[in-house]
Amino acid sequence: MFRIEVTPQDVAASRFAISPLIETMHAQWVLSGRTEAGMHRHWVARWREPYQELERRHPALRAATAITGNRGHANVDFVAPPPAGLSVPFAAELAAMRSTPVGLAHAEIGAVLAARPPVAAWARELLLGPDVVRLLADAYEELWTEIVSVAWPRFHAVLERDVIQRAGRLAAYGWAAALDDLSSQVRWDGDGFIGIRMGRRDERHRLGGKGLLFLPSVFAGSVGAYLEEAWPYALVYPARGTAMVPPAPAPGLALLMGRTRARVLAELAVPATTTHLAALLGQGLGTMGGHLAALRGAGLVTRARTGRSVLYSRSPLGDALVAGSLP
Repeated sequence: MFRIEVTPQDVAASRFAISPLIETMHAQWVLSGRTEAGMHRHWVARWREPYQELERRHPALRAATAITGNRGHANVDFVAPPPAGLSVPFAAELAAMRSTPVGLAHAEIGAVLAARPPVAAWARELLLGPDVVRLLADAYEELWTEIVSVAWPRFHAVLERDVIQRAGRLAAYGWAAALDDLSSQVRWDGDGFIGIRMGRRDERHRLGGKGLLFLPSVFAGSVGAYLEEAWPYALVYPARGTAMVPPAPAPGLALLMGRTRARVLAELAVPATTTHLAALLGQGLGTMGGHLAALRGAGLVTRARTGRSVLYSRSPLGDALVAGSLP
């Protein structure tokens, strides 16, 4: 159990961020079969062959699995450094990765390799070679360009709506509200500590007013944490509403109100902005605004302002319609 001591000052200092590079790394674990595809199985089936071809061109992708995603053990930091803001472009994150001194990369890689079972000779030679930073960066750049970026508008919409909702909870109601439903691995004990069940180690850390960096992920199936002193303390967690295909409403609902409005109502199991819904369902902003106005006029949808954003949610009547539970 990891226990993180927090103070009231840590609420104000905490922030949320979205990292295209970290998501590309997570996508690689799913595409390679290292982690279960789960709700992404259709997306993985679509991109499995292109990914396998990418692995043939870039052996560094296969080698990277030896030094990333080792649950409960050491991992390298330079491959996916924490983002500096909410929406840092992939190119900026990749440039930070490329700027890593090879000596630092070798030190991090060496520490990970020493703590895990031996890897293949070719992978060890690549990972401890003089071009390892360039080879890994080139591999992730192509993975992003050829595969991950294609679906990024939807991925980003899922991540951003999670951020808006959870950040609003944290600011308005504190830690308990922000951590509610984040993961069964994470709990707020009410005495100033966040508990995280992760690996077999027992550790205690203190934010000390520096806050926590929250990183939602569409690919992460469980919680991960960065708790090194050189980093901002960060928590990676599964974003709400991650499924690539929105939950299907009952066929009768689509006949009643139209297929698109039924899909909007189904998607609003997780609150979202007009922009998020437009990206998630491939609609224009004006068209989506019209659908939301009609649903709100019928009492099926409500809206509330969170910071500078307006989040739409289903009303109790909307919930009942989607569930098919009207008398």
